[in-house]
Amino acid sequence: MAPDAGGAGSGPGGAAAQDEAAGGPRPAGAGIAGLPRRYQWVAGVGIVAVLAVVCVHLAMVFFYVAPANTVSKQHSQLINRWVNPEFEQNWKLFAPNPLQQNVHVQARARIEDASGRMTTGPWTDLSAQDAAAIRHNPLPSHTQQNELRRAWDYFTQTHDSKERPIGARGKLSEAYMRRLVVLRLGQDHPGEPMTRIQVRSATTNVAPPPYAEESTDTRTSYRTFPWWTVGPSDVPGGVDKSVVAASGNGEAAK
Repeated sequence: MAPDAGGAGSGPGGAAAQDEAAGGPRPAGAGIAGLPRRYQWVAGVGIVAVLAVVCVHLAMVFFYVAPANTVSKQHSQLINRWVNPEFEQNWKLFAPNPLQQNVHVQARARIEDASGRMTTGPWTDLSAQDAAAIRHNPLPSHTQQNELRRAWDYFTQTHDSKERPIGARGKLSEAYMRRLVVLRLGQDHPGEPMTRIQVRSATTNVAPPPYAEESTDTRTSYRTFPWWTVGPSDVPGGVDKSVVAASGNGEAAK
């Protein structure tokens, strides 16, 4: 007896029933189209999610680098949290105002020895230490590249011409800078208590190329800040509650 063409055998009707039971007919071809329907949905949702993240990222970077506008002002905190520090866009390399100075952050400390005698150590070039760690290193750390540079930029932007902190942000940047310097200098003076520290910047203009007709003063100029007393909150892990409270009040006021 001949097999029933409409049965569950290997005929067209049986193959269609098996495809439908597996989630629908499987279209011919490679890629997503060759997957069962339920996996096509999963792949489609994944692609849409990736595209959405890419669009949000491009929008955040656009508003970060674009001139100030209503959207960037209203959502500045969200935009800064998304972009900084991994996706920071620094346009100082390009026209119309490229960076033409070498800025080195230097620090020194006053050390108290076992007899109680105070000695002032030499200036330590923290920027040169980072440059030496980055040079010939194919994978320098984010800390070596940006920690000191970003801390100094934030610190100088929140201090006035008389080296006084501006508002809560100035105090917060000063506390962060003190901790960073104590941490870095402490590696050069292990076991020796630092009572005071001082920071300065050494700025040197980049000399113009030989074919340029302009002349530039390449002598180094210094911006020196007052001595800071090292307290328990400046030790790594310490918390300056007054600065944290002031920072919180300042953010709330904004």
